[in-house]
Amino acid sequence: MSGELPFSLLCNLNRLGQAGDEVQFAASDAERDALARFAGVIRVDAFAAKVELKKLSPNRFRAEFALQAGLVQACVVTLADVPAHIELGFERELHFSPALRRSGEGTVEVPLGDDLPEEIDSLHYDLAAPLVEEFVLALDPYPRAPGVEFQPPKGEGVAESPFAILKGLKSPP
Repeated sequence: MSGELPFSLLCNLNRLGQAGDEVQFAASDAERDALARFAGVIRVDAFAAKVELKKLSPNRFRAEFALQAGLVQACVVTLADVPAHIELGFERELHFSPALRRSGEGTVEVPLGDDLPEEIDSLHYDLAAPLVEEFVLALDPYPRAPGVEFQPPKGEGVAESPFAILKGLKSPP
């Protein structure tokens, strides 16, 4: 995967009212091609999302994502095309903290944990970042075509356990 996101979906959280907002997104052909290259898959046939944004306080926001994607990966055994479908929902709580922008010698310590909000330093938030992140995490790391199993090359026996080899090196008492 390359470092730069394949597309951007900027949202100005500063303009978000108390009623919230909904963003619908469907990736273009060029964006899907860039996403396929970024994720290391053969192609992305569909990538669509709905994001519901809510203002919790002047500096806290919730984004609820619903993502649907159709893609094709290469089988790890035969390299044949393996179609896949991803459908998932997730949410992010965002906390705007302009202090994170400061540079210099001071650092901001952020406690670790699953229930903590994501600290952001700008109210211009790129909704593409969590969408791409969750898409890549949902990919099958070892896609296999139906019915395909790995077979070791013929003529090679089962490898001896490394512990059996070490036991053989042990000198007799």
